[in-house]
Amino acid sequence: MKILVCMSVVPDTTTKITFTDNNTKFNTAGVQYIINPYDELSLTRALELTEAQGGTVTVIHVGLADSEASIRKALAIGAHDAIRINAEPVDATLVAQEIANWAGSQGFDLILTGRESIDYNGGLVGGLIAAHLDLPFINIVTQLDVAGTEVTAIRDIDGGKETVKANLPLVASAQKDLTEPRIPNMRGIMAARTKPLQVVEASGVQALGQSLSFELPPAKGAVKLIDAEKAGDLIQMLHQEAKII
Repeated sequence: MKILVCMSVVPDTTTKITFTDNNTKFNTAGVQYIINPYDELSLTRALELTEAQGGTVTVIHVGLADSEASIRKALAIGAHDAIRINAEPVDATLVAQEIANWAGSQGFDLILTGRESIDYNGGLVGGLIAAHLDLPFINIVTQLDVAGTEVTAIRDIDGGKETVKANLPLVASAQKDLTEPRIPNMRGIMAARTKPLQVVEASGVQALGQSLSFELPPAKGAVKLIDAEKAGDLIQMLHQEAKII
């Protein structure tokens, strides 16, 4: 089985978010970047499938040279090789089109993404890749099994879960319950140094959108503590001050 895992690189969840240039650009100074957690789940499940059934796992990322440390981590986790498309990932349409342009002629059986990136939370790339390649798309997958050319997946839907079947090739996006992410060991880290990381020049896709400005959410207000014997005061405050009842 030949699997492609689409990987984005995002700020660590402990990063303090600030903006520059009159709130028009994200401030990258001192920011620690990591593999997008949902993409890491896709990578782990891809490795589990190839370990059980044979095959290869390729990681692909649209980004600049400063993302290569995170790509090497994906190789250390177990990916066989990696592709970096040399373009700034301005928006989801550009990322998806660049990946589809490269992947379309490579004969992948399965393309996996995360359900969304944890920085912009767009959730668009998987569906867009499937549309560009005219492939089935199964979104928000919590279980993914492959038998021959048939895929059985369980996915989250409103109010429950849905079991679906489809034939390879297809695209699927990972939800948090799909598997447990792997931590690279020393052997994997050493092996990653010699695994292929190919840089491919972008095909020239133009982004369809851009961020005009950013703003931080309002600061949290002070906490008010209400004595347990004064429940009536709490109800009054929720009604008159918070206006939620």
